[in-house]
Amino acid sequence: MQATAIIIFTLTYIGIIFTRLPRMNIDRPSAAFFGAVAMIFFGVVTFDEAVSAIDFNTIALLLGMMIIISTLELDGFFEWIATRTLAVADTPFKLLAVLTFTTGIASAFLVNDAVVLLFTPVIIGICRSLKLNPVPFLIAEILSSNIGSAMTITGNPQNMLIGINSGIAYGHFVLSLLPVSLIGMMLIIYIVKWYYPSVFRIKQHLKVSTVVNNESPDNPVPSYNYGSMRNSVPIFLLVIILFFLSRPLHLSIPIIALIGASLILLLGRIKPSKIIRQVDWVLLLFFASLFIVVHGVEKAGLMNELLNHVKLTENASGLAGIHLISLVVSQIVSNVPFTVVMLPLMKAAGSDILWLALASASTLAGNATIIGAMANLIVIEIADSKGVKIGFIEFFRIGIMVTIVSLLVSFGVIYLQMSLL
Repeated sequence: MQATAIIIFTLTYIGIIFTRLPRMNIDRPSAAFFGAVAMIFFGVVTFDEAVSAIDFNTIALLLGMMIIISTLELDGFFEWIATRTLAVADTPFKLLAVLTFTTGIASAFLVNDAVVLLFTPVIIGICRSLKLNPVPFLIAEILSSNIGSAMTITGNPQNMLIGINSGIAYGHFVLSLLPVSLIGMMLIIYIVKWYYPSVFRIKQHLKVSTVVNNESPDNPVPSYNYGSMRNSVPIFLLVIILFFLSRPLHLSIPIIALIGASLILLLGRIKPSKIIRQVDWVLLLFFASLFIVVHGVEKAGLMNELLNHVKLTENASGLAGIHLISLVVSQIVSNVPFTVVMLPLMKAAGSDILWLALASASTLAGNATIIGAMANLIVIEIADSKGVKIGFIEFFRIGIMVTIVSLLVSFGVIYLQMSLL
């Protein structure tokens, strides 16, 4: 059974690895789904064990947030945030700063993949109308979406996994990683400015507010469903407040997300069937399949052997190890499959500090290359479809610098918290 489990696991993760390469006609969910089905077919796990292996708390949290985010997306809420906040900038540097913090903070509470999906066309349209090179602003958007999403349990899928399995309170999670995200966003601003001096040497007054309110081929004015937003936005804000109060109210975070999703379907002005079609069911299949594949490896006893050889300890070497392995492995299989594999090791360690280190490091490591995180690929593909090219090396030169410095900041902040305990 061990040999079968190893072969299936290896083939599954090879499939996932190849999806990280450009122009490869392999799908991550299909690779994971193949692995899950193979685990059942070859008898590594039974069908009932496979169903039991799925972490339905994580699936429920993902589903609830997807419904809420899909509604806000259809309402035009993302474009509304982007255009209203960017309109206050009057120089390229201010535009960069506002964009970085807006993207980062929005990604913390609205899931970073969704934020960049809707922000990117707005940014390209504004830059073209103002005759600015959009590449530095798009790179800043990618980097800040990842760094900002690190600060909350609901900022990205891997943090949802970590939040559910660690049991760390939502507020404690935010307070612990907020310094990492804020310092990281400031680093992005000055590193991007340093790398593109000619863009930010311009001092003329930018009429961004005029651009975002005037339709043009480069910058079509988005339509906002204010009637629906009157209901959907308060529900979303209520969900965020309840996340922070989940511990004293004895409510689980997945239940809160599902309550918000049900309310937004009932009280929103968008047809529920249209919202449900927007849900990324493929991502849910991907997660469910990964849970089954990893459980098959656990049942075969391979995780026990790994646990006997790898001990994560709550000290400087343990923190450094998590940050280093996150940097390397996230470039190969991406942060979600990496986090799923790390779950048994983290549970054995039983340390909140190490859980926080994994959440921070696995997310920050996604900034090193354009294939390091899904948000990176989303921006690259949208930009490419609009004639804006961001090269692998051009991104890498900035991304690796931001990644290394932000990982050092992450290590320092979390080590300080560990020392104060």
